[in-house]
Amino acid sequence: MKTGTVTIVGRPNVGKSTLLNALLKEKIAIISDKPQTTRTRILGVVHLADAQIVLLDTPGLHQAKDRLNQRMVRTAVETMREADLLYVMVEATAAPGPGDRFVIEQVREAISAGGRPAFLLINKVDLVSKPRVLPLIESYRTMMDWNEVVPLSAQTGLNVDRLLELTVKALPEGDPVYGEDVVTDQSMRTLAAEIIREKILQKTREEVPYSVAVEIDRFVEEGKLARIAATVLVEKESQKAIVIGKRGERLKAIGTYARIEMERLFGLKVFLELWVKVRPAWRQDELMLTELGY
Repeated sequence: MKTGTVTIVGRPNVGKSTLLNALLKEKIAIISDKPQTTRTRILGVVHLADAQIVLLDTPGLHQAKDRLNQRMVRTAVETMREADLLYVMVEATAAPGPGDRFVIEQVREAISAGGRPAFLLINKVDLVSKPRVLPLIESYRTMMDWNEVVPLSAQTGLNVDRLLELTVKALPEGDPVYGEDVVTDQSMRTLAAEIIREKILQKTREEVPYSVAVEIDRFVEEGKLARIAATVLVEKESQKAIVIGKRGERLKAIGTYARIEMERLFGLKVFLELWVKVRPAWRQDELMLTELGY
């Protein structure tokens, strides 16, 4: 039996959470086209006949400015130290840039500290022609000595099974850490908050996503019904107006889509109430960040 921990790292928006969901064949990480969607470490467990792979999705590594982003980057760096293996994700659609080089610098430090192997994962190869991939691989090979290089598409599933095979070979022998029914360590409260935030990211303009957080005020299970009350936090009155929308239509749509996804994931009927409140500069408030779980 092979058992080990794999940390997924990369710059923002390269597809780390999409890969996590693809490997698990279950959606436990929210996804959007906005960078920095993932704000905390997310654990997922892949159960195979001969292996248990504990995956750790991380916030995108970047040059952080506000305190929220500083915490996100710190989380990603610390999570690398927990790993038996690192997945380092880049995109096939662009040559290595400053963001990718910053990630590889962080990975190089983590490897030198712990001697752990690293796979380079070139994501989104379905969006480019094959002749473009080989020069890209060579560019990244000059930066680091990778244990494996895997071109793949987290979106379509291309080479995801091949990645699992290589991962099992690279992991140490050991007994399973989690029971077969465990897919993630995230609570239903956490999942509910993240699902609501995902729907906000999908339904709002560029100004809003980075300034939004969701706090679950009440989560009560009554038989096959879950009653959930949540507060959406923004930093400005203008952002509040955007989230609510004309005559409350956008907030209603956010709530509807969030409720439908929760019902699918939880296997419960969901009654969801949403409010929107302004909390100026919450991303710089250390106490608030802690309360929100960041």
